[in-house]
Amino acid sequence: MAAWLRAQGEAQLDRWTLWNPVALGCGAAAYFQLPREPWAWVAWIVAGAAGVLLVLAARWHGARAVTAALALAACALVGFSVAKLRQEAVKAPIAPAEAPPQRLEGWVVDVTSPGEGGQRLLIAPVRIGDWPRRETPIRVRMTLRPGTPIPAPGEAVSVLALVNPPPPPASPGSYDFARDAYFESVGGVGLALGTPRPLSGLEAPPWRLGLTMRINAVRWDLTRRIVEVLGPERGGLAAAMTTGQEAFIPREQVENLRIAGLAHIISISGLHMAIVGGFAFALVRLLVAAWPWLALRVSGKKVAASLGLAAVGGYLLLSGAPPPAERAAITAAVAFGAILADRQAISLHALALAAMGVLLLQPEAVTEPGFQMSFAATAALVALAEAWPRQAREINTPWPIRLVQGAGLWIGISVATSFVAGLATSPFALQHFNRASTWGLVCNLLVAPISSFLMMPALALGAALTPFGFGAWPLEAAGFAIAVMNRVAAMAAAAPHAQVIVASGPAWTLAASFLGILWLCLWKGRLRWLGLPFAFAVMLAPRPPTPEVWIAADGAASAVRAGREAVLLRPEVKRFGAELWARRRGLTPAEDAAPRDRWFDCDAWSCAAGSDAPVRMAAAWNLRRPLKAGRLEALCAGAEIVILRNDFRPETCAAPLVLTGRDFERGGSAELYRTTTGWRIAWAQDERGRRPWTWGVDNRP
Repeated sequence: MAAWLRAQGEAQLDRWTLWNPVALGCGAAAYFQLPREPWAWVAWIVAGAAGVLLVLAARWHGARAVTAALALAACALVGFSVAKLRQEAVKAPIAPAEAPPQRLEGWVVDVTSPGEGGQRLLIAPVRIGDWPRRETPIRVRMTLRPGTPIPAPGEAVSVLALVNPPPPPASPGSYDFARDAYFESVGGVGLALGTPRPLSGLEAPPWRLGLTMRINAVRWDLTRRIVEVLGPERGGLAAAMTTGQEAFIPREQVENLRIAGLAHIISISGLHMAIVGGFAFALVRLLVAAWPWLALRVSGKKVAASLGLAAVGGYLLLSGAPPPAERAAITAAVAFGAILADRQAISLHALALAAMGVLLLQPEAVTEPGFQMSFAATAALVALAEAWPRQAREINTPWPIRLVQGAGLWIGISVATSFVAGLATSPFALQHFNRASTWGLVCNLLVAPISSFLMMPALALGAALTPFGFGAWPLEAAGFAIAVMNRVAAMAAAAPHAQVIVASGPAWTLAASFLGILWLCLWKGRLRWLGLPFAFAVMLAPRPPTPEVWIAADGAASAVRAGREAVLLRPEVKRFGAELWARRRGLTPAEDAAPRDRWFDCDAWSCAAGSDAPVRMAAAWNLRRPLKAGRLEALCAGAEIVILRNDFRPETCAAPLVLTGRDFERGGSAELYRTTTGWRIAWAQDERGRRPWTWGVDNRP
């Protein structure tokens, strides 16, 4: 057994470099898990320690295992220090909380994806009211009122707006938008209280901002042209896959794609880059081969790789370079670079190099679902390609037999890749999004051929030819493919049991699944199957206890659990956050106010629990206007929990637990668990720690 284990370890010596990005990502993840922000000089000390370990690894002439261990430890330290230095590099002002409405003047940088409240803009403010310049955020994401005309990127606008800091997590341990916004220099989110008006005489933007806005203006113009040709039903999705602009996608269409497991089509990521780059590569290589004079004088493969790399760069520019597209472009660049360097394009070593590049440039990506899912799926597919049996090709086989064999091989590869990619991404989809699409595999198998061979190539041609007036016919071809895909998604969404809600597992299961999947993909030999139970940790681990009560970060909304249903006390307020919390705990949010009215006595500003309510909880959402006479006393009478959005706590309230605005200001959103001695409260801020993106209303550490 000892000799066998030694042989298994020695078989990995030519693959230990594949673990470098894993160690780098673990170091970055360790930084993001810290409860408090370390000083900047800590990063330089850690980087120095990493350099010492690398020197020792280079000078060590003993066992290769020691060299590998030193190098991996150095990579982990580099990941930690790079993450800290990245935080220092993107540091920017954050808007204060509870600021009054202000007149915002600035430049429209881009039109971002719409939210629950309406269409959104990314604005570079020049001034916000009387705020000092050093306290003005670099970027503000602004939500427009429904029906408001959308200004184009590059326009200077003035609008009365309510600007707040980026919102905290909807519930303890859930997605932290404020952290992602911090690393994108978005220091505020706003609500436009009027229509943005054109503004003249504003100081000229910096050249980099001006260049970005000119590129985004071209993208916005192309988006509108695509929608004019295909209409909103098909053109909205076509524009989203071409330019990254999601402003015109019907909401029902997006929901159908999510239920069918096809929502990844919307976000420009690895699939789109692979199709565009691969289509350009194949087309150029075919054209070179079709010209014998040129084929005898140049390497068609390298010429195709060069133009494929250019196509990927152009597509990245056209898409607005969102983080998923940047990561996919880096991966594609490594693959095409390997071809130019006479190396294997698709290999685990190329993937490891791409992952190293992404993590060194964007160490925060390790916390993002897109990075986790894309690299887990790609690693699984490359490992599948390595293990796929390669049969000898027969000579002089009749073409009907070759056709049948090719079709069977293509079907087998399609099923295997979809199945493996689905398995590799399922832990992250369940943990982050809590949705399991029953028909996702079938839908992806049906849509993959038309998206790879018709939709994306036609969109690429349409985008290239539209400025010259010849883009209508390829766009119509893409529109046909999009209509078929929408039909498949609509049928899947309407099918019985189309979607299953799955509660998130304990926090440690996600890291265990990620490392388990990587172990399965990177380890060579039978010991790779030791990673299988870890890969399924998210699915197999027992779920934590379900809380009885959820409260929003500002106390403006709350919900109670009734069996497997979440009863919302204010169904029309903070519904998005309430639904996120409900799905994360495996609950189904109530569709309307009927369950609430059965158990609670509610008016416009408060709710009092009835005697048969699942939890005897009372809540008041008034901030400044007083409640009706005697209403507060009625809320306190017989209640176990009283939630007050303001800071007023009456002395006569006899409820065992009273939470006020000051509690939410300190702790953020909350979950309440019933115990034998009363109630246990889990606060979001306690889990987030004291970090630059989690500071309180005064933004001080």
